[in-house]
Amino acid sequence: MESHNGEADDLPPPPPMAAGVEPLKADETKAPLKLRSPVQRNGFGRKGQQIKLITNHFKVSLMNAADYFYHYYVNLKYDDDTPVDRKGSGRKVIEKLQQTYAAELANKDFAYDGEKSLFTVGALPQVKNEFTVVVDDVSTGKTPANGSPGNDSPPGSDRKRIRRPYNTKTYKVELSFAAKIPMSAISQALRGQESEHTQEAIRVIDIILRQHSAKQGCLLVRQSFFHNNPSNFVDLGGGVVGCRGFHSSFRATQSGLSLNIDVSTTMIVKPGPVIDFLLANQKVSDPSMIDWAKAKRALKNLRIKTSPANQEQKIVGLSDRPCREQLFTLKRKNCNDGDSEEITVFDYFVKNRAIVLQYSGDLPCINVGKPKRPTYFPVELCSLLPLQRYTKALSTLQRSSLVEKSRQKPQERMSVLSDVLQRSNYDSEPLLKACGITIARSFTEVDGRVLQPPKLKAGNGEDIFTRNGRWNFNNKRLIRASSVEKWAVVNFSARCNVRDLVRDLIKCGGMKGIMVEAPFDVFDENPSMRRSPAVRRVEDMFEQVKTKLPGAPKFLLCVLAERKNSDIYGPWKKKCLAEFGIVTQCVAPTRVNDQYLTNVLLKINAKLGGMNSLLQIETSPAIPLVSKVPTIILGMDVSHGSPGHSDVPSIAAVVSSREWPLISKYRASVRTQSPKMEMMDSLFKPRETEDDGLIRECLIDFYTSSGKRKPDQVIIFRDGVSESQFNQVLNIELQQIIEACKFLDEKWNPKFTLIIAQKNHHTKFFIPGKPDNVPPGTVVDNKVCHPRNFDFYMCSHAGMIGTTRPTHYHILHDEIGFNPDDLQELVHSLSYVYQRSTTAISVVAPICYAHLAAAQVGQFIKFDDMSETSSSHGGHTSAGSVPVQELPRLHEKVRSSMFFC
Repeated sequence: MESHNGEADDLPPPPPMAAGVEPLKADETKAPLKLRSPVQRNGFGRKGQQIKLITNHFKVSLMNAADYFYHYYVNLKYDDDTPVDRKGSGRKVIEKLQQTYAAELANKDFAYDGEKSLFTVGALPQVKNEFTVVVDDVSTGKTPANGSPGNDSPPGSDRKRIRRPYNTKTYKVELSFAAKIPMSAISQALRGQESEHTQEAIRVIDIILRQHSAKQGCLLVRQSFFHNNPSNFVDLGGGVVGCRGFHSSFRATQSGLSLNIDVSTTMIVKPGPVIDFLLANQKVSDPSMIDWAKAKRALKNLRIKTSPANQEQKIVGLSDRPCREQLFTLKRKNCNDGDSEEITVFDYFVKNRAIVLQYSGDLPCINVGKPKRPTYFPVELCSLLPLQRYTKALSTLQRSSLVEKSRQKPQERMSVLSDVLQRSNYDSEPLLKACGITIARSFTEVDGRVLQPPKLKAGNGEDIFTRNGRWNFNNKRLIRASSVEKWAVVNFSARCNVRDLVRDLIKCGGMKGIMVEAPFDVFDENPSMRRSPAVRRVEDMFEQVKTKLPGAPKFLLCVLAERKNSDIYGPWKKKCLAEFGIVTQCVAPTRVNDQYLTNVLLKINAKLGGMNSLLQIETSPAIPLVSKVPTIILGMDVSHGSPGHSDVPSIAAVVSSREWPLISKYRASVRTQSPKMEMMDSLFKPRETEDDGLIRECLIDFYTSSGKRKPDQVIIFRDGVSESQFNQVLNIELQQIIEACKFLDEKWNPKFTLIIAQKNHHTKFFIPGKPDNVPPGTVVDNKVCHPRNFDFYMCSHAGMIGTTRPTHYHILHDEIGFNPDDLQELVHSLSYVYQRSTTAISVVAPICYAHLAAAQVGQFIKFDDMSETSSSHGGHTSAGSVPVQELPRLHEKVRSSMFFC
């Protein structure tokens, strides 16, 4: 299944270098390390059946390559020289600056990023430019009374500024010259000669596009823009709306500069009356049922319109008392002798302003004032403005609803994209004209190839035939079936008929070659425990198991009441895997049929050390370069807390292959690291003579499981890093892996190949004139790929729903010396060794396993700050410096198993 939540799964900004560089305490006397750079492409793949495709890249031509972009640093201040801290005011100020001082600025158009950077084509007349700009301020009211409700003094203002005409604001703008960027950097990049200016020059034209959208009143999220058009909205429940928009970015490719446009979805807060949002958000039917502490967190920093004056305000909090009781001091108009009275917010609006309040009297007021000077409005006069991002974590239900509603079949997606390009009217953008940029209206054609699926082997020497990336085990046995013995069932669900489930498992197992003995016992949860906390329930169940079983079981089947988000899952897995070393499988059966039972057995077999199927080239060993010399394959991934839980430690997982020459069998090691830190900091952790890092564990396990052989080749698949971080992976992470090898044996020199796999990109492929997705095994390494570096796109899976998202593989380093065909075939084969399903998957199995291992072990500790309440507003330190809670290590009995399957 593809998730199309667009920008939602984008990466956090790269961490400061220092964070990742820390552990390299190399001997000071060594020569400085020469920085590695990505390898160049060594040719194109030839294998496979040719297929004509089109892609959502649009050709861009560039005429004025002789010009320069000039970069100016923008410093915004109020007229009393205090810096402007309000986000979002910049664009209005710069727009007004341009209108007011056109002549002094040589009538130049600006590309402004909304923050600190502004670009022009050609230089401004002076090097340092200072201007005073007066802007009409929408958020200012007309009643300059202080500390009263409806006093709409602008945020960030003080008394003296209010004496002016009330609805303007004065800014000082300084533009100071920062750099000069040749446009020729773009055309050089297209010839494969990237310079240090390439990324900057492309960034400038990206900013021009963003600004074009900002002027049309769009919400901008990184490289995506969202129009306020209700036909693009889908309600996800809970006061959250999915908003469909577009991603657009320029890319330097082999066939020239192209504009990549794709459909993207973000989450916004449901616009309209604040009370409607709160009722939906808390799933209650009446305002009296609202939990106001929760409401305060949900509303903080959202922008509202207050009636009747229709002013924009930002919510800073709620009043402590209900509207009928909340007092404030009302200063009399035109009285300077301090004549004032205490009045409730309710009376002020009802009596002084003659506004009828239906239901706000008993509810808290919305505060839009300053820290020391609150400004209150009754809830019913407040309405949420459109296009405000919802940044908290989605519930499982909201997430599945988002995925379901934002899916588009290839045909639909193509027509939507053609349409957006026609409507966006980029040709009218003066800055693009000034650069001589024109954007083609038609999709780019590319040549793809469809690779032959690898042959698979089942038990009894039988072949498995795959069709369209899928196969099954009907009338077949598993190639290495384990036996399920000394086992028991624990049942946390009152609804499940466990006896029947066990009977069916034994029968289905027999047909697949798995000997399932009768379980020792079925332990039903004591009904009195059902209301207890999860950890207590698990403890209690284990007490039952320990007292009644003769010895430690080899396997426990755990029946849960709910399939997703069961709070028993984490504590149960921790108890089994970390404390006792017992293999366990959780199930929450709804429809039990043969397919369901087979899938459960595939997982159990892999966890108990069996194999479901193997590649034919593994059994005969005939994998180019990999079967000849001992080779270990690593899958690495860091998973971060969801957006609402930003201070939860990130989890790093390394998965490694074992029992060479197999490439289907893996184990995993997992560690925590600082929140949001993308670079792995626990690959190599020397402590005197010991190394407590992840890589050492993998290497030792490979050695013991592969007949006491050290790997002479190390193939690393790294997931989830953006192009801006490639150099860090290449020079920091790879370096740590090399050091970990040297630490084990100074004289040992394995060869390394490092490959990045990316799914968060916006390139899609279509078959012209056909409604279908591209067939599984489709590979593209021309036209839209990098002008110089070694990369390719692969769709290894059958896209059943929505539009297939190809995986973009970048080979950053290759000492093993793969040719393009062999490497593409290896990647394709590794999509067929995933033991949990009988389908080819969309990314190599070791990376998938790394996700699974991180997710499962991450459940072991319920981080206490999982709620949105305690996000650390204290002094937040930079990534890499926060000590994080350690994960419990797995018990040695299961440490090398495929527990994550």
